[in-house]
Amino acid sequence: MHAVLVLDHAHVNGGQAKVAIESALGLAARGHRVTVFAAVAPVDPRLASAGIEVVCLGQDDVTTARNPAAFAVQAIWNAPAARRLGEVVAGLDPSDTVVHVHAFAKALSPSIGRPLAASGLTAIYTMHEFFLVCPNGGFYDYPAGGVCTRVPMSGACMARNCDARSYPRKLLRVARHAGMSHVARLPEAFRHIVLISDLQARVAGPYLPSGARLHRIDNPIAVPDPGPKGEGRPGGFLFVGRLSAEKGVGHFLEAARRAGVTPTLVGDGPEADGIRSRYPEAVMLGWKPAEEVRSLMREARALVFPSVWYEGQPLTVLEALAVGTPVIVSDVCAGREAVADGVNGLWFRSGDADDLARALRTLQDDAAARRMGAAAHERYWAAPLTPERHVDRLEALYAEALGRAPAPVAIAAE
Repeated sequence: MHAVLVLDHAHVNGGQAKVAIESALGLAARGHRVTVFAAVAPVDPRLASAGIEVVCLGQDDVTTARNPAAFAVQAIWNAPAARRLGEVVAGLDPSDTVVHVHAFAKALSPSIGRPLAASGLTAIYTMHEFFLVCPNGGFYDYPAGGVCTRVPMSGACMARNCDARSYPRKLLRVARHAGMSHVARLPEAFRHIVLISDLQARVAGPYLPSGARLHRIDNPIAVPDPGPKGEGRPGGFLFVGRLSAEKGVGHFLEAARRAGVTPTLVGDGPEADGIRSRYPEAVMLGWKPAEEVRSLMREARALVFPSVWYEGQPLTVLEALAVGTPVIVSDVCAGREAVADGVNGLWFRSGDADDLARALRTLQDDAAARRMGAAAHERYWAAPLTPERHVDRLEALYAEALGRAPAPVAIAAE
């Protein structure tokens, strides 16, 4: 088969690009022809080494744009990207080609809908976030600090300033969403939509195109099996991720203070300076290489994942379980799907520092921490989300989409 993978960044800068690029490498290793189409450089050198054709436009994204006005135009309608994608897919054989879109909102824009529709090729979309249905991509109200339940693009939605920066930027995103739905008609281009959590089906399902088939394919994680933990005393409580309000790091810090435990933070972000001044007891390690993060997770008593928004499928939760560390997780986010409350971790009420402190105290008990850690390792490795299994699922989906195999069971939108 020929897989054309479409994404904003040609390098790993986060979960979306990581999954897309690892998928490209896995598919190429199995002998499939793979093309990567992206807007933002640099290009991951592993792609060329694997014989993968890369088309990278060398454009800006929201973090590198030097001309805000020019980037606003690009964000709404990236005409060069649409034109170049049209050239890439022109003439490809529809009997053996799928176009798999992983990301468009940070650079490519909804304009890619036009060439996808014109190509006649089978198009697939993986919903790593919610930009296909929600203007700000997260069903999250940043000023209010909580999830948003408004109907996307309703009057209440458009009137509400839910953006992380300003209401004018919210209106820019409303304009982009209108162009996506009514001009580019991007959602209608996708015959198959991949969801990465049950929560996505519940939240976004009612707003997805009725003609699209919905599939559940979990993201892969490349974590070696370290075996069960020993009987030594577990370490402390660890947070890994961006230090930002929506990640709930402030709730963790307050809960740790109330529970009398020392919080350790791996990551950086806009809340970092405030954390240093308000919570001097916190151990702040900054960003660390992946192997060192896994080692810190392995040593920890528990990973704390206090996110106050939905998330897609947080890989940090799965990585912690894979190394035998229980997870304390907010009950509002998709990460809870991997945690059986009281078995391999604990749930707590989202945004409730007192309830999170209760969970921290529970896992202060060494026996409870060891018991849940053993369950975390056993349950994860009973059905690990390895890159190999991920590529297996992609091959099956692509074959189905091309009419080469019986259709697997698709989940129904709730």
